[in-house]
Amino acid sequence: MIQSSISSMPQLYLLTNDDEFALLYQKLEAALATGLIALLQIRRKRTLALPNGKSKLYEEALKIVDLAKSHNVAVVINDDIDLAAQLGVGVHLGQEDGNISDAKQQLAPNQIIGRTCHGDVNLVKEAQEDGANYAAMGAVFASTTKPNADIISRQQLIEGCQQDIKICVIGGLTAENVSELTSLPIAYVAVVGDIMGLPVAQIAQRCEQWQQAFANWKTSAL
Repeated sequence: MIQSSISSMPQLYLLTNDDEFALLYQKLEAALATGLIALLQIRRKRTLALPNGKSKLYEEALKIVDLAKSHNVAVVINDDIDLAAQLGVGVHLGQEDGNISDAKQQLAPNQIIGRTCHGDVNLVKEAQEDGANYAAMGAVFASTTKPNADIISRQQLIEGCQQDIKICVIGGLTAENVSELTSLPIAYVAVVGDIMGLPVAQIAQRCEQWQQAFANWKTSAL
């Protein structure tokens, strides 16, 4: 059955893309100003690939975290527990990118810890047992961000939602196709391209369209 601790309406979870930083910052300003973003993940693969990638990412992340704080939006860093601890924010960990126990030791109790679980309910159970705050499942649809990711079945997603942990869905989601998931008790819907791929002037409206999609959410018993 649906866990009572999980809200019936999801929240919008925004991930950064690899835009040049000045443009990225403008897009984040537009999105965060709507008040509709619940969680922000800093994921800057192109920046990290630079010769001075780690220091560059730290500089960028400082500015992004300050912006998010000004809008009361929680932040997680992708795959880097040490950087998350330095910045006083949460972390999202892939299966090969650190242990939840290490993250819990280094981060403050109020910081969010997420875990990539693909379509594997056993990984979802493990994340819950290890103390993660949410488990990310996907890809739900094909996406431009990770075109080679395996698409998970609806049954896998249902089984994940039956575990006692918040579920985040990711992968090719749009404000239109997310309606296919409206019967499921999902906590977060992670979005990159459907918001960050737009021009700055269109971002606020797109966030509003996402909120309209969530307003129609009607969770049913699993």
